[in-house]
Amino acid sequence: MSPGKKILPMIAAVLLCGCGQEESLKPVGTTVTTTTTKAETSVPTATEVLTMTSETTTQEASSTTSSVTTAVSTTVQTSAKTTTAPSKTASTVTSAKKAVEKVKGKTAKEVLAELSLREKVGQLFITSPSLTDRDLGSDNPYISAFEKVPIGGITVYGSEVVTPDQITRLTKNVQAASKVPMLVALDEEGGRVARIANVSAFPVGKMPSAEAIGKTGDPEQAYAAGRKIGSYMRTYGFNTDFAPVADVNSNPNNTVIGDRSFGSDPGKVSKFVGRFADGLHDSGALTCIKHFPGHGDTNEDTHTSAATVDKTWEQLKQCELIPFTENLDKADMVMVAHITLPKVTGDNTPASLSYEIMTGKLRNELGYKGVIVTDALAMNAVKNYYTPEQAAVLSFKAGADILLIPDSLSSSYNAVLKAVESGEISMSRLDESVLRILSLKEKYGLLG
Repeated sequence: MSPGKKILPMIAAVLLCGCGQEESLKPVGTTVTTTTTKAETSVPTATEVLTMTSETTTQEASSTTSSVTTAVSTTVQTSAKTTTAPSKTASTVTSAKKAVEKVKGKTAKEVLAELSLREKVGQLFITSPSLTDRDLGSDNPYISAFEKVPIGGITVYGSEVVTPDQITRLTKNVQAASKVPMLVALDEEGGRVARIANVSAFPVGKMPSAEAIGKTGDPEQAYAAGRKIGSYMRTYGFNTDFAPVADVNSNPNNTVIGDRSFGSDPGKVSKFVGRFADGLHDSGALTCIKHFPGHGDTNEDTHTSAATVDKTWEQLKQCELIPFTENLDKADMVMVAHITLPKVTGDNTPASLSYEIMTGKLRNELGYKGVIVTDALAMNAVKNYYTPEQAAVLSFKAGADILLIPDSLSSSYNAVLKAVESGEISMSRLDESVLRILSLKEKYGLLG
């Protein structure tokens, strides 16, 4: 199969999801070896981290170490040039025979006015490129793919992260092929969820888990981690981090959050979430706090099954919601979980498909003005109960702006398109979400 035919297939399996849990999906004809690492347990001081030089070696990055002090101290500077950039970036960006008309120097409102209906609907979707982009010909294969489904962004996972040169070429090809600059995202939380730092070929050093950072008691450690992560992400062409995790680790039986949380005290978690977000912002990266309204008090994992939080809204306000409500002003995006909250919504609709949760609570009651993104819609908590078409249309009607990793991109995209054409979804509702997305891109200089 030629490279051009491997781009953006209908998703046939649950991917490495926006919430961070890892599951495998390999493109046809691709063999990739990934590296799994353990969460680290100690962190250098914030002063140490922010004064380290960017000199680091592949040997250092790939070695297994029990000391986070050694691992984290490899790459951070106070400047944006935190890691050693790939040496062949310019020469390895594949060219395109067909030029793409680019949006440049326009405001979000001006871009919105120029987009066709198909292009507007495409802005709602972020999915995986499902291609390592290592063995491409002279053409940029994303051009034809984005003509069919002009998505608004991509998120890259373990099987697609191989080497610095390869991933930089991929992100540059994606941006070159898109009329509207893309949100190019990663789950880069630190600890066991770090798509770049946990691959030995990247000279960035291992990152500590949120739990390890939280145990220091120093929120400045979270700032240093966010600053470092955002800096090396930007080096490789990423502009969006699906982090920090704002979940409170309030249930010891929880298997999906655990050491991805800064702790069990909501006030403490809130401070660390805020400083991690500050660090990302100071490196020029977008933030996405997750998993609203809190995945920390579940026994189940939404990657594999439905998960329920058996609390009222008032009870959530006393714990799980605190890190979210206190940091909404720092959240470029809020990721909504697939958990069900029957004592809040009155039924078993996942939060990511619930009008009451996304519009009634997050938008109207809490006053959130930013972009709402779903957790990956290919996860079992959704796809076991809804078709890709149902999930996409219901989620968007309920208040989501971005539909992350649908189980079938083409089916989901066409379903939303048809819903707008039929009047089931109004043009004003579509424009509202697209303008939020474009405004976020404008804010971070992507439209310029």
